[in-house]
Order: sequence, then C-alpha cells, then structure tokens
Amino acid sequence: MANTANNSAPSKSTQPNTNIAPIPEVEISKSVLVDIAATTIGGIQGTEVAPAPMNMGEVLRNQSGARKPRALRVTRDGNSVSVDVGLNVDFGQNLVALSRQVQRAVSENIELMTGLRVSAVNVTVQGVCVPAVTAAPRTQATGSAS
Repeated sequence: MANTANNSAPSKSTQPNTNIAPIPEVEISKSVLVDIAATTIGGIQGTEVAPAPMNMGEVLRNQSGARKPRALRVTRDGNSVSVDVGLNVDFGQNLVALSRQVQRAVSENIELMTGLRVSAVNVTVQGVCVPAVTAAPRTQATGSAS
C-alpha cells in the first residue's frame, strides 16, 4: 500500500478581498483653490490681490457689501491647475522678485494642500500702492504786536 498523505500547501485565493471599502474620490472645488491662492498671497508682505474690474451693472448689483470680486482666476483641467492673478504691490518693492515669490508660494501651497499639479501661475502687477502722506500738524504762530 502506498502512502498518499496530502502534503500540499493551502491554496491562496486569487479573488480580491471584497471586505475592503473602496477609496472614496475627493472633489476639490474651484472656490477652495481660489481661497488657497488668495490666502497665500495675503500672507506675502507687500502684496494684495487686486480687485477685479467691474462694469457699471456689476457695481450696482454688488452694493450690498457682498464678497468683492478679485482679479484671481483658477482654471482646472483634470489634475492640472493654472492660476491667473492680478496684484497690487506696495511702492518700493522689487516687482519681479515679489512676483516670483507669489508664483512659487501659490504653486507650492496648492500642490501641498490638494495633490494637484500646478502648471502655471501667471502674475500681472495691476497697481502700485503708494502710502498716504500725512501732513505735519501746523502750529499757529502767536505773536504779539509791539
């Protein structure tokens, strides 16, 4: 009689484990991308996002004090994002260096916070903010007639 003991290893199932929940997709809205860019720019000293140009009808409709339109636009194509921003810059700042700093910071923050690839950050300096000059208080000369 031959020994017919079963020495085979237990078979592994080739079927996928159906107990694992699928990874949900996360949708990131354009307004979130705009807020990330605007907050990043607001943190860079000497810059601010310029207000968007408006026609008369938009001005009249927007008198309620609602959120003012900004010169900031985000375009998304799949996992790629491009940003167009108009800046107001403080007088005396190096415009090229400040624009590059804005490009780098906006790109890094959007990529870090969303995982999306930033293909371009286009900066247009739309205005220079000149600090208000305050006049020295005038002193009134009081003289006596002699």
